[in-house]
Amino acid sequence: MLVSGGGTNLQALIDAQKSGIINHGEIVLCISSNPQAYALERAKNAGIETAVVSKKQSGSQQAFEQAIKDILTEKSIDLIVLAGFMCILSADFTSDYPERIINVHPSLIPSFCGKGFYGLFVHEAALEYGVKVTGATVHFVNEIPDGGRIIMQKAVAIEEGDTPEILQKRVMEQAEWQILPQSVELVSAQLLNERNGK
Repeated sequence: MLVSGGGTNLQALIDAQKSGIINHGEIVLCISSNPQAYALERAKNAGIETAVVSKKQSGSQQAFEQAIKDILTEKSIDLIVLAGFMCILSADFTSDYPERIINVHPSLIPSFCGKGFYGLFVHEAALEYGVKVTGATVHFVNEIPDGGRIIMQKAVAIEEGDTPEILQKRVMEQAEWQILPQSVELVSAQLLNERNGK
């Protein structure tokens, strides 16, 4: 898990692992770009090993990404899940993990996605545009922000009186926290089948 903030998506995955939704993979490591991220506490409470790699302290994008790669290699990580990770990863990084990095985006891609569309900005844009349906998309990560192959999507209705904050919460509860664990399980099962030659 790569995280930067509160870790609500991380918590959804921890809960899904406990309840058996995720049973072909195991969350073994949580790397945060922010030493103050509450996600680190969530990981520690669940007995998951943690590490902090600060972009600022690394000095460059290349050094930052290399530090993350070193930890991933050391821990033999097969699948990377971006759970509120607020750093864009370069093509150098993503090309080393083809279809091994998953992200959840709070809209139905290709709407309201790409550079600058994250957090509340996505929901503000959806409300401003006047769409009647939004949702979440889980996709593989490549060198284009929100540009990788789609794994799963779930629609969420926009309701009268929605604010970006209300909509964000509904999209998390009704879409993100459901399809992210399901996608992690699906991809984990596929990776295991590939490894076992099935």
